[in-house]
Amino acid sequence: MTAPKELRVSKDRKLLSVTFPNHHPFELPAELLRVASPSAEVQGHAPDQRVTVPGKRNVAILKIEPVGNYAVRITFDDFHDTGIFTWNYLHTLGHEKDERWSAYLAELAEKGLSRDR
Repeated sequence: MTAPKELRVSKDRKLLSVTFPNHHPFELPAELLRVASPSAEVQGHAPDQRVTVPGKRNVAILKIEPVGNYAVRITFDDFHDTGIFTWNYLHTLGHEKDERWSAYLAELAEKGLSRDR
């Protein structure tokens, strides 16, 4: 996957717009990026260790830093910053945003968790 042409954080810091060459921009909410962070803290070291992260409705993006030519590190205002978002992962999130969001909401409900706490 080639690098995006543009990464743009909205003024309210709640949305990341990612534009890959020859694609329409993907708009990824900060909350989705945070709860789907590719970090070991969220994903675990095996599929059965993945964590459902509650209480991130109001999370915002503090900064984005390049990691080589293949990824960015996103720092959120809850100071989570260990996820390395590769171009492939951002592309996948853009294409699967609705499905992943629905799955996240279902996991929260199943576990009795909330987006607010």
